[in-house]
Amino acid sequence: MSKPVTPLLTVDCVVFDKADRLLLIRRAHEPFTDRYALPGGFVDVGETAEAAALRELKEETGVDGQIVRLIGVYSEPSRDPRGHTVSAAFLISAEGAIPHAGDDAAAAAFMADWRELSYAFDHAQIIADARKLLET
Repeated sequence: MSKPVTPLLTVDCVVFDKADRLLLIRRAHEPFTDRYALPGGFVDVGETAEAAALRELKEETGVDGQIVRLIGVYSEPSRDPRGHTVSAAFLISAEGAIPHAGDDAAAAAFMADWRELSYAFDHAQIIADARKLLET
């Protein structure tokens, strides 16, 4: 029996600090080079989505976090120009974190002006959904 062709699984991390700043990276590579994005990436074979989220957060920002909850699953086939991906987005707590860029990130920082920025992929929607969860 042949394996089905399926979308690739990714994760995205939403981390706000106590000052309501959002942890963002600037992408170092295509697609969306130099655009702001949430930390995240592809889930490795044999890895849970939760473990992948924490690993990607650490690799891209140097931040250790704890998963608070699932924000949602994002599966629009056109969300990534490289091909169909499905992302599990997580709200993550990282008290006292001091980010620094690593892996696929050109920069990593908590941003106070996050509401005014333009984002890669569908990250603006993920951020909006996270804010709704935080306000309830």
